[in-house]
Amino acid sequence: MLMEDSAVSVSDISTALKVSAVTVRNDLNSLAEKGFIVRTRGGAFPTFHPSILDRQREAVNEKNRIARKASEFIADGDTVMVEAGTTTAFIARYLLGKRDVHIVTNSSLLLTYGRINPSLHLTIVGGEFSPQTESFVGPICLKSLEQFHVKLAFVGTDGFSREKGLTTHLVEGAEVVRMMAAHADRTILVADSSKFGRVGFAHVLPVTSVQIIITDMGFPEDAASEFSSQGIEVYRV
Repeated sequence: MLMEDSAVSVSDISTALKVSAVTVRNDLNSLAEKGFIVRTRGGAFPTFHPSILDRQREAVNEKNRIARKASEFIADGDTVMVEAGTTTAFIARYLLGKRDVHIVTNSSLLLTYGRINPSLHLTIVGGEFSPQTESFVGPICLKSLEQFHVKLAFVGTDGFSREKGLTTHLVEGAEVVRMMAAHADRTILVADSSKFGRVGFAHVLPVTSVQIIITDMGFPEDAASEFSSQGIEVYRV
């Protein structure tokens, strides 16, 4: 609720959740102690960069369906890498019940969802913190990723197309995706259909470098057929 409207009051939250104002204040104080929010007079606001909040409000239902489908590719005992992003972070939500899954990630946002799942083993790689992506990037991050090899890498993108492949607005993010793809048996792109046709500043990978694309029903059928003909599995959920 705070991510959707940082001006929401204790009274509003109390009414919406049908709990007392005292309970809401106690919960807000607890979240503030853990560093998730900053308390204000009568309310609170999240400790996330505005761009993260904007992206979290976009295509929420589609992102959750995509993340749920992505989680189905992860089996007990798997090792995976998860690149930073609002869609990729949701994958951790849907791993309850899976056993001994080891996730290597540069996403601090994933920690928000992954920390409540005791069956997950999380390795958070360090580096330079990027608030606008809630991620760690740079040489230290890349050096850390070099130490691992995993079954699956789940990556996102700011845009992708037939001609330009995967692109992003941040060069540092492109480097992380390339490193993850190089150290995984299979690379899975998770991206809602609004990303298709967009072109970002930095080239990441050609589309043919990923083996699976998980997107939503808004993704064009002709594009899905074309990618399938190139050996890429496309799931529209």
